[in-house]
Amino acid sequence: MTGQVLNEKYDNHPQLNIIMPSHEGVVRAAQKVAKILPPTPLLPLMIRGKTIWCKAEALQPIGAFKIRGAWHRLTDLSEKERKLGVVAFSSGNHAQGIAWAAKQLNINATIVMPSDAPKAKMKATKDLGAEIIIYNRMTESREEIARDIALQNGATIVPSFDDAWVIEGQGSTAIEAAQQLSAHNGQKFDQIIACCGGGGLASGCALALLDAEICIVEPDGWDDMGQSLTLGKIVPVRPNPPFTSCDALQTLRVCDMTFNILHERCATGVNVTEAEIAAAMRYAYENLHIILEPGGAVALAAIIAGKVELGQNPLVTLSGGNVDAALYFKMIGG
Repeated sequence: MTGQVLNEKYDNHPQLNIIMPSHEGVVRAAQKVAKILPPTPLLPLMIRGKTIWCKAEALQPIGAFKIRGAWHRLTDLSEKERKLGVVAFSSGNHAQGIAWAAKQLNINATIVMPSDAPKAKMKATKDLGAEIIIYNRMTESREEIARDIALQNGATIVPSFDDAWVIEGQGSTAIEAAQQLSAHNGQKFDQIIACCGGGGLASGCALALLDAEICIVEPDGWDDMGQSLTLGKIVPVRPNPPFTSCDALQTLRVCDMTFNILHERCATGVNVTEAEIAAAMRYAYENLHIILEPGGAVALAAIIAGKVELGQNPLVTLSGGNVDAALYFKMIGG
C-alpha cells in the first residue's frame, strides 16, 4: 500500500494529509496500470556506439506518462470521494491524465490550467469532459485556486507531482520498462535519464529501480530541481526566467517529496537549450518515427548533446508528445 500519513497538515481537510510514496506502492501502481493499459514500446537507439533504451510514453492514449499517476490516484479514491469529484492543476498532460481517468470512472473533474497552455492540450482536456479554470501562470497560484475549490465542494486535490499516489503511478513507467528489458535480454537498467519538471516521473522511477543511477534533465533557466540537488536544499526558479517551449516543465518550485527522494538517491541534474531540444525532437522523428513535445524530448536532448555520461543500460524517458502542430514543425524545421 501507499505509505503512511506523516502529519495532519490540514486538519479541516483530511485528504490533504501528507502521504509518502514507496517502492511497494510503485509496484502496486504498475499492477493496476497493466490491467487497463498495454505497455508502451521500449525502443533501442544507438548513440555514440552505445544503446540507450527509450520508453515511448508519448504513445500513451493521452500522449504522455501522466495517465499512470492519474489512474493510480483516482482508482484509490473511496466511493464518497469519487462522488465529490477531483480538482487538479496542470498545463496539459496531467490535466489530460486526470480527465481521462475521471471519465473512465465517472468522476467529475475540474482542472486549473494556465492561460498560455497549448491549445491542443486544452482542447483535449475539454474533449474528455473536464471543467477548465484558467489562471495566470506568473501572477496567480494554481495551488491556492485548487485548494479553494476543494474546500468549497469537498473535491479531492490531485497535484501534478506533490502526491504519493501520483509519484508511484509515474514510477510504474520504470517497472514496466524493467520487465520489458528483462524479457528481451535478461539485463537490468543501471541508469535512468528522466525529463523533469516537478520531479514526479523522476522520483517515481527512482523508487521503482532502487539500484539505478538517476539523472534529471530540465530546460535552461528552469533547472530548479538540478540547482536544488546541487545545493542540497530546495531553491525556486530564478526571477524572470527565460522563454522555454517546454510548457510541461515550467515548475517554479519543486516540492519536498520529490526533492527528498531524488536527493536521497544522489540524483544529478543537467539542463538543455532550446536548440538542443529542437534537435532531439527532430532526431526522434527521423530515427524513432515518434512525435515528441519539447518537454518530452529534454532527456534525449541531453544525451544527444553529450551532457550525460551513459551507463551500460540507460533508461531514457520520452515522456510526452502533446504539441501544437505549428510549434512542432517550426522546431523540427518543417
